[in-house]
Amino acid sequence: MNQEPEPTASELPASPGSSAAPESVAEDPTRVLSGQSLAPGLAMGRAFRKDYDLSQVSLRRVPRDQVERELNRFHSSLTESREQLEALKQHLHGKVPEDHVRILDTHVAYLRDSVFLSDVENLILNEQMCLEGAIAKVILDFDRIFRLVQSDTLRERAVDLRDVGIRVLRNLERAEEPSRSAPRATGDYVLVAGELSIVDMFSLDDEHVLGIVTEGGSLTSHAAILARSMRIPTLTGVDGLLDEVREGDFLIVDATEGVVRVRPDELVRQQYLSEADASASDGAAETAPEWARFPGRTRDGEAIDVAATCGNLPEVERSALLGMDGVGLYRTELLFLIDRQPPSIDSLCAHYQSVLKSAQGGVTFRLLDVDSSLELSYLHDEREQNPVLGRLGIRALLANPEILRRQAQAILRAGVGFDARIRIAVPKVVDCGELRRVKEVLFEERYALQKDGVAYREDIEVGVVLETPASVIGIRDFVSESDFLIVNFNSLHQYLLAADRDNPLLADLFGQVHPYVVRTLQKIVEVCAEQHKPLSMFGATSVNTASMPLLLGIGLRHFSVAPVAVKPFLEALRNIDLREATRLAQEAASATTYADLAPFVRNYASSENS
Repeated sequence: MNQEPEPTASELPASPGSSAAPESVAEDPTRVLSGQSLAPGLAMGRAFRKDYDLSQVSLRRVPRDQVERELNRFHSSLTESREQLEALKQHLHGKVPEDHVRILDTHVAYLRDSVFLSDVENLILNEQMCLEGAIAKVILDFDRIFRLVQSDTLRERAVDLRDVGIRVLRNLERAEEPSRSAPRATGDYVLVAGELSIVDMFSLDDEHVLGIVTEGGSLTSHAAILARSMRIPTLTGVDGLLDEVREGDFLIVDATEGVVRVRPDELVRQQYLSEADASASDGAAETAPEWARFPGRTRDGEAIDVAATCGNLPEVERSALLGMDGVGLYRTELLFLIDRQPPSIDSLCAHYQSVLKSAQGGVTFRLLDVDSSLELSYLHDEREQNPVLGRLGIRALLANPEILRRQAQAILRAGVGFDARIRIAVPKVVDCGELRRVKEVLFEERYALQKDGVAYREDIEVGVVLETPASVIGIRDFVSESDFLIVNFNSLHQYLLAADRDNPLLADLFGQVHPYVVRTLQKIVEVCAEQHKPLSMFGATSVNTASMPLLLGIGLRHFSVAPVAVKPFLEALRNIDLREATRLAQEAASATTYADLAPFVRNYASSENS
């Protein structure tokens, strides 16, 4: 054996997620960092940095006579890891929905995965690599491959495999050198990590996680889903987190507002502590903040209905706490993203019942709207060349009617016993035949339930999401056949301009509403008003302060807004005078270019500020 320095699992520099304190942080400066809220709430406590840097695991070789020992260590650790996961499933039983507990089955499956096991064993047998190095190399190789294909689903699998590998490695550490195993926190703490990891979030002998803050992480990752289920205030995507936060720093995680305060001064700390104490003294129940007043009102007193746009139960609960007018649009994708198999009807029914129970008012369930980029094998055989213009929304459901029927039956069953209005919104429609087919499926599923003696909700309204140019061209037909209509402003704006709103080179096209888009929306509002059909709008662009006056000016009065965005929406609303907004919209509709529109917008802004 040569005596060269031992290589590591990666030639890249050490990950910023290592637990050593960064040297570049000044002496206790206060920082306020922003992130994406996964689960709302407030958490205060000391930071506990918990991250595992696989790239620094040694790839040392072992003598030939120790190969069998490495293989035995591997299988012993696999057995221990499987036992841990089975115990963790029992531990979480009753605390999170059963479908979410099933996420851990994915990890158990990886511990038996023939490709993973054979790759590790081959490195030990053929290259005499130590077990720790073999595991790290296999995981990092998979991670690089999965990231190259730019697939969210494969990246999710890479994260799951990473979690499984880290669990095995930590068990090896405890078995071999207990004194050098991963540090443990004592007391209550805020978990700080590079990635949101199930292996770090939950353990059987530790119930002290107050909140979670990570630098990376996906909104739909398995760890994110469990964090939401456990109601742990969680922020992800916090840039610079690991450079700014040291072990033991006091953190205030305001996951409702999307910020984490690092080393706040005593005054700020006491303010938050007093707010928490006040909330606890009110019977341990949160109350709506002073600014949450519904309906929203413009500066001249016009009432504007503000419902919620949600995609998970914590968001629904937050909307109810704020007093929002029900859930104007519930995205139903979450349960379809947590497993490789579609959720059962019973699971969907239980989830929809929870949504209806938590909401303050009616709920509009948007049918599953995913494209082939998510690589759900039961919907798409392969990734299409242009997923956003491929088989998505209602097209995918009509091509896979068993999934459409599953959702339809679950909503029919879930609605039993609730008085609030229940609606189904059909996404990505291009003609009325798609809407009619959904109505036929609902009729057929009602008949099947009646035949089986199963109770169901009769009075469910069916409407469409206006987001394709074809749906706008056929607006009069859709108004005639729909119970309601919802404008997806983000998608419609993008499709009308044939421009990707996520392309930074095209950002100027979305800074304000194009005059022709104003005319399109104006037509939609007019036709719906003529036929007295309910019309609402959702989409992040619709709550943009530059867009709101135009949208209100053309006559929109019903909006669905994400709970995290409702405060700035209400504040902007209170600064808008409807008469001025109506004048602006008329002038905008008469413009023929962005340049023609710009002076009107500037004049409006000047008059509003004067």
